[in-house]
Amino acid sequence: MADTATATAVDHHDDHGHSESFWSKYIFSTDHKIIGFQYLFTGMAMGLIGGFFSYVFRMHLAFPGSEVPFFGIVSPAAYNSLVTNHGTIMIFWVAMPVLIAALGNFLIPLMIGCDDMVFPRINRLSYQIFLISAIVLIASFFVPQGGFGGAWTAYPPLSSEAEYNGTPFGAPMWLIAVTLEIVAFLLGGINFITTVMNARAKGMKLYDIPMVVWMIVIASILFMASVGPLVAGAVMLLFDQTLGTGFFDPAAGGDPVLWQHLFWFFGHPEVYVVLLPAMGVVIEIICTFARKKLFGYKMILYSSVGLGILSFFVWAHHQFISGVDPRATYLFTTTTLLISIPVALMLFAMIGTLWGGSIRFTTAMLFALSFIAEFLIGGVTGIWLGSSGTDIYLHDTYFVLAHFHYTFVPIAIIGTFSALYYWFPKMFGRKLNEFWGKIHFWGTIIPFNGIFLPLFILGAAGQHRRIAGYTAYPDLYTENFQDLRVFATGSLIVLILFQIPFFVNFIVSLKRGQKAGPNPWNANTLEWVAPSPPPHGNFGDDLPQVYRGPYEFSVEGREEDYWPQNEPDPGPSETSK
Repeated sequence: MADTATATAVDHHDDHGHSESFWSKYIFSTDHKIIGFQYLFTGMAMGLIGGFFSYVFRMHLAFPGSEVPFFGIVSPAAYNSLVTNHGTIMIFWVAMPVLIAALGNFLIPLMIGCDDMVFPRINRLSYQIFLISAIVLIASFFVPQGGFGGAWTAYPPLSSEAEYNGTPFGAPMWLIAVTLEIVAFLLGGINFITTVMNARAKGMKLYDIPMVVWMIVIASILFMASVGPLVAGAVMLLFDQTLGTGFFDPAAGGDPVLWQHLFWFFGHPEVYVVLLPAMGVVIEIICTFARKKLFGYKMILYSSVGLGILSFFVWAHHQFISGVDPRATYLFTTTTLLISIPVALMLFAMIGTLWGGSIRFTTAMLFALSFIAEFLIGGVTGIWLGSSGTDIYLHDTYFVLAHFHYTFVPIAIIGTFSALYYWFPKMFGRKLNEFWGKIHFWGTIIPFNGIFLPLFILGAAGQHRRIAGYTAYPDLYTENFQDLRVFATGSLIVLILFQIPFFVNFIVSLKRGQKAGPNPWNANTLEWVAPSPPPHGNFGDDLPQVYRGPYEFSVEGREEDYWPQNEPDPGPSETSK
């Protein structure tokens, strides 16, 4: 199979002409690296928008009624729209495009030793559809009555009837944007899976594939398997919004809980769709900077497959208070507890890899280590919410919000930063400044905990999220609780301010950063064989051949502590020496 795959890659390289004009090179390119950068920069821009939304509504909560701009002047409808679209953007337009599309596009052909994706034009089309989806979402804020405010989960009737969500145009536009984004990622997933299965370098067996590539492939399969019911539900919801049907209207014979089933059948596997690539990133970084072979390669791979299968049997733990038969809660509580086992296996395998390693605390490594610590908090609190008895009390409170962010921020933000600091030299040929990188790290991790640890206390006190202000509820609006809101908001401001060093470092390093050779980290995987940055075609006419797995660090008897996948085994005479 490897010989066939290599031939396919070579043929594709020979047939793939490339014009040097600006529009064909950077705007309408079919080069996987440029498409990866398009996803990356679009995701970063959307992240700035989503982060600004969080600033506005957190200021609204901390300083209700203030007349200072952005300190609490938003209306309840605007508040709902900000909260809704913050969640939507950060999940669908930041986590997915950066961790899956950007990294997948840039890394997969390089790490498996081929010149490009097997379907380059479909790859280009996937980004173009994604860009249209982002434009539609942003445009929904400027239509009459403003953007959609029915929460990112879009439960009917808030999502299906304008009399509740207050925006007859914003709600359908939001739904169309999400649907277009789904189509874009379906096209991208097809490319990822087909490329990995059919265009690997000569000699690369299945167990020689780097873990981040496996994780992106498994995530793409999960996405393709779970998104069908959501697309069907989105079509029905759009008909309810625009044609007056009643799929989710009880008065017309519909059922609003049906939407919850369709949404969460996708929504919970979606957590692992973005988690798995982030875990793959962390694994690559930990192995490189601990100078250790990955502990339990096959165990991690099989655990990720088991995790994906189990993710289809836990969706109703989001619906413990929606009228689900109490007998069913026992089943979904059990599956929720079971799904923590493969996640724990993967995390302990990462810790096992660190044990006894010669650890280098680069910025990428610091972010990777913090991923493990912060995600563990999200995982432990998720076990509480997976128990129906506890969840009935904590459901839809700030406790859930804090748990969700301790799950998604390590994935979408910490995982992304660790990837950027690690692969920036390969992407742009220069290193990010390590001093400012570490300033950025501490200025991100400390205030992140300052934002969300207080929200566990608010949730345990029974305070529900998505309430624009507690001043109307004197028994809930106590001085102590308000102090926590102010503290969380202040921590958010600190976190936002410490992103300035990152962006300055990013921009300055593009031109003035320390030049990086092909393999500045002394890593083993094939992307470090190509020049930095890789040219069009990645490896030229000589595609690499693979002789071993990706994590052969500190092999006994070798002078160097790394052993690249493309380096041939020593001959008999050399071995005898």
